[in-house]
Amino acid sequence: MPQGVTRDIDGVSAGHWTDAAAQTGCTVLLFDRPALAAVDVRGAAPGTRETDLLRADRLVRRVDALLLTGGSAFGLAAADGVARFLTERGRGFATPAGPVPIVPAAVIYDLAVGSATAPTAADGYAACQAAGPLSALSRGHVGAGSGATAGKIRPELTQPGGVGVSQVSWEDGSVTAVVVVNAFGEIVGSPLMPPPGRDVEQTTDPRLDVIASGGVRGTLGATTTLGIILVDAPSDHATLTRSAAAAHDGFARVIRPCHTLFDGDLVFAATMREGSPTTTASLRISLAAEVAVEQAILDAVTLPTAEAT
Repeated sequence: MPQGVTRDIDGVSAGHWTDAAAQTGCTVLLFDRPALAAVDVRGAAPGTRETDLLRADRLVRRVDALLLTGGSAFGLAAADGVARFLTERGRGFATPAGPVPIVPAAVIYDLAVGSATAPTAADGYAACQAAGPLSALSRGHVGAGSGATAGKIRPELTQPGGVGVSQVSWEDGSVTAVVVVNAFGEIVGSPLMPPPGRDVEQTTDPRLDVIASGGVRGTLGATTTLGIILVDAPSDHATLTRSAAAAHDGFARVIRPCHTLFDGDLVFAATMREGSPTTTASLRISLAAEVAVEQAILDAVTLPTAEAT
């Protein structure tokens, strides 16, 4: 299964800021010119900034950066640092008072892991300073995935989450998925087994357990999976919107259950190559988004800790 990035995208860089002791952090993607973007929110408990700008009937729909962060709603402050970094470089939507950087952001809840600390504006700025090629982006328990866990629906099977990256490419294009997995549901296909002594049948479906018992033993309201889909192929806003929707299908095939009342599941989709794809080209992009997301989720939960440093 391909993991990580083998083909960098011109004009796109990515970086992390990590507080390993507090187990929180943020992850930023920077674009060297405005990138057309869309968003699809499926979870019922999202924490976001500026996502409404990306709808089809909005004026802007182009971003200077995208931010994924820990710290719940407090962590949205990190976007201020990203905006300051961009302002210093003259980036942003033109206004009479000067450019205003467009930095949509989304958060996970990690305050109950490590210490109840959230990334700040200074930390968002630091993530920008650390940005480099996508192929150099660390994965695992790092950046916005530092305090992430998965499988909280059954506490005895909770496992580390984190940042995962995967890329699906073809002769003249690619789709890259960057995900932060902090899911309520379990990760289907994860090779990680429970530690010795845990007498748990992994083949049972946790959804059936909840239906039968009428209750949940796991943590409620502290979960979310976030994704960014980078389309390196000619795309319009409709194609990005469909790709973000398709990415959620990838979520649903690998996370069981997902998009619950307690998750803030969200996918951004962005491209630096605006164009009008054919119907078949649009289908290829959306299918690649599904596959890349599925692989990136598994990547996030199977990386050894050493690879996340």
